[in-house]
Amino acid sequence: MFVFGDSVFDPGNNNYIDTSIGGKANFPPYGETFFRYPTGRVCDGRILPDFAAAYVGLPYWRPYLDPDNHNFVVGANFGSAGGAVLVETNPYTINLELQVFYMKKVASLLKEELGDENASELLKGAIYLSSLGGVDYMAFSNSTSDPTEAEMEAYVKIVIGNITNAVKDIYALGGRKFAFQNVGPLGCQPENKQSYNTTGCVELLQTLASMHNDVLNTVAEELASELPGFKYLIYDYFTTVMERTENPTKYGFKEGDIACCGSGTHRGDGCGYLTVAYELCSNPNEYVFFDGGHPTEAANIQLTELLWNGTTNVTWPINLSQLVELDSTDVKVSTENVDILIDQRVASGRVSKANV
Repeated sequence: MFVFGDSVFDPGNNNYIDTSIGGKANFPPYGETFFRYPTGRVCDGRILPDFAAAYVGLPYWRPYLDPDNHNFVVGANFGSAGGAVLVETNPYTINLELQVFYMKKVASLLKEELGDENASELLKGAIYLSSLGGVDYMAFSNSTSDPTEAEMEAYVKIVIGNITNAVKDIYALGGRKFAFQNVGPLGCQPENKQSYNTTGCVELLQTLASMHNDVLNTVAEELASELPGFKYLIYDYFTTVMERTENPTKYGFKEGDIACCGSGTHRGDGCGYLTVAYELCSNPNEYVFFDGGHPTEAANIQLTELLWNGTTNVTWPINLSQLVELDSTDVKVSTENVDILIDQRVASGRVSKANV
């Protein structure tokens, strides 16, 4: 599995780049629920890609940029908090173009280590999971307070165009199975409710997210018809998160409007910052959001379960478990194949069994 995305998918890559404290989560109380220390994940514990990896028998993610991480047979996670699709949106984090560049480096390393044939089989059978666009739309809304519909459509077209180019680059490397998490309900996040000083969801952000998601559906269908062997799913992160925000008790939560950690009316900002007095809830499992824009581990468990085995009202045209199995006879990659490759790396001394 190879992971591309922003803060909801970052396992700690931003620990290794020169960015502001606002782009990091390497301080308490992040990580308190599961890891018991801040890993760099913008969450109290595990994130959706961790659970997705576990479903397919892979370990929890180590950041791609971790200098001690050399085990790319199991995949790599390039996610970066603040990571945008467009380079100019946030030049201080790992944008999509750079994430794809890293993917190309990994593909080259795999070919060196495994040989062209084995590496090609691995890349063809892998899942390419992504969560992209939210950072760009929040930046756009901050810089363009009252855009016209034409301006919004033009911006969405640019963002989707860049995602499409990235997908084609990965396809050229051998990637065939793509799992797209669509843009979540940005306007319903505590940070944005607080920033816009509203109790309801911010309409502009909701509109941008919905427009993006509609175009993403269309483009994914077009890619499937244009690129031989291209398979995909779209996970409706927008709806699944919004439902829990609007009806938290229905899903076992007590609070969907206010974050567990932070300051301000919705605890939407400043979680853990040493320079800001912040509040911290006693039980993150009762909250949908841990901080102003990121789900708790408890929410991520539910969200990943829907990605894995949800019906077509939440993930279409198939779910992740079906995407994993799809065309398995054609790609000739199985758990047994991966185990053999891992054993080869252990025997060569490149990686310890514990790290695998």
